[in-house]
This record gives sequence, structure tokens and C-alpha cells, in this order.
Amino acid sequence: MEEYLNKGIKEVIIAFPGVEEILDEYGIGCGPCSVGVCLLKDIVDIHNLPGDQEREMMAKIANVIYSDKPMEIPRHKKRADRKPAGLSYSPPMQKLVDEHRLIKRWAALIPDVVRTLDLESKEGRELILNGVDFIRSYADKFHHAKEEDILFQYFDEDAGILKVMYEDHTKARGHAKAILEALDRKDKKAVAEHLSAYAALLTEHIRKEDEILYPWMDRNLSISQVGALFARFGETDARMGAEPEKHEAFINELEKNLKQ
Repeated sequence: MEEYLNKGIKEVIIAFPGVEEILDEYGIGCGPCSVGVCLLKDIVDIHNLPGDQEREMMAKIANVIYSDKPMEIPRHKKRADRKPAGLSYSPPMQKLVDEHRLIKRWAALIPDVVRTLDLESKEGRELILNGVDFIRSYADKFHHAKEEDILFQYFDEDAGILKVMYEDHTKARGHAKAILEALDRKDKKAVAEHLSAYAALLTEHIRKEDEILYPWMDRNLSISQVGALFARFGETDARMGAEPEKHEAFINELEKNLKQ
């Protein structure tokens, strides 16, 4: 079993498709992930299932992989100071979660933006430009930069879960670029497609961070590291001259207009 614990999850799922169904059963949706480089053992650690559920899940996976013989399940070593499962966050993680709320509000508005898309009028084009500015200035520069330039540096950047996060950020930037290019061409179909793809991507990306990544990171950061992170986040926001109020005003106004 140790051999498969050290394999990438996509490789395991390709060889044993039943593993994906088992992971889904325990709320671990690795199948749709386009990166799939997380090791099976890391997935077990990151998702932090209660001990009885973890052993139950691993026993089912072992039965799929070694269907012809009984297999001893290695007992996963958990950190002694590990926090109970649940969505509670340290101050720096809570700051990121709070920033996610505004990004989720933008993602939730995108279907209505697409439905009323107008590239012929000045007002319609300005709405898309303002939306891309929100993506680039708030979601990426203000939020993602704190993750990539500060938070992720406390961990092994070759870790599979971080590669997934970086890949999502790269895709989001690609959608923003494609939206602007399509806007220049007045290609309504392409603008709509990339806006919708961005909304779907960020909705799932935020879920992974809020429910999986941040709790895992909190379990592995020391108290002093948490304090240093929170201070560095504040310093970075001040140095960038961030204007989150401007972006919140854009979302508030857009919500009001789309409800009319």
C-alpha cells in the first residue's frame, strides 16, 4: 500500500477508477482536477478526516487496489497538536476568507452580466472593463498576490495542492486576458464564455481554499508564523495602496443595478 500512497492521485485513479468513487464518497473530489499531482498520502493528510473515517476510506481503497489479497492499512501519523476538524481560521487565513466573500459576490453576478451582455454601448463595454479591473486589481493583485508572494512561501511549493492553486491562478489570469481581447473584437460569444469560465473556476477554487487548503495550512503553521503572516499581510496591503472600498462599491452598485 505504501507504494500507492506515494503515487499521484491521477495516476492511481487511472489505474483504479473505483478509487475516485471512494474519494467522492468522503467528500474528496479529486477526479475533476486538471492537475492531479497530489500524492494519495498528501490527500489523506490535507483533508483531515476523523481517524475512523480515514481508516475506513483507506481500507476501501486498499480493497480496490489489492482486490485479490488482504492488505494491512498503515496507520497515518497525525500531528499531536492538530486542531479538530472544522472551518475555523487563524487571523491571516480569516483575512483571506473575508476577501473571498467579495470575489464570490462578483462570481455570482456573472451569469446576469452574461445574460444582459451589451458590447455595442459605452456603458456595456465599461461594465466589462470594470469587471476585469476587479479581477486583476482585487482578486489577483490584492488577494492572490498575498497567497503567492507570502503565504505559499511558508510551504513546499512543489506540494501537489499548491501546484493546483497556482494552476487555477494562471487560468484565471488567462480568462481575464481573453475577455479583454474578445472585448476589443466585440466578440460577444467569447466574452460570455470566458466570463462564465472564470466564475466557475473561482467558485470551485475558493471552495478548495476555504474548506481544504487554509485549514490544512493552519494545522501546519506555528503560532509565531501565524503572527508573522498577519503582520506581513497588513504591511503588503499598506504598501500596495490597496483600495478594497472601491471594488466593494463596484460590486454593490452592480448588485443594485442587476436587481432592477
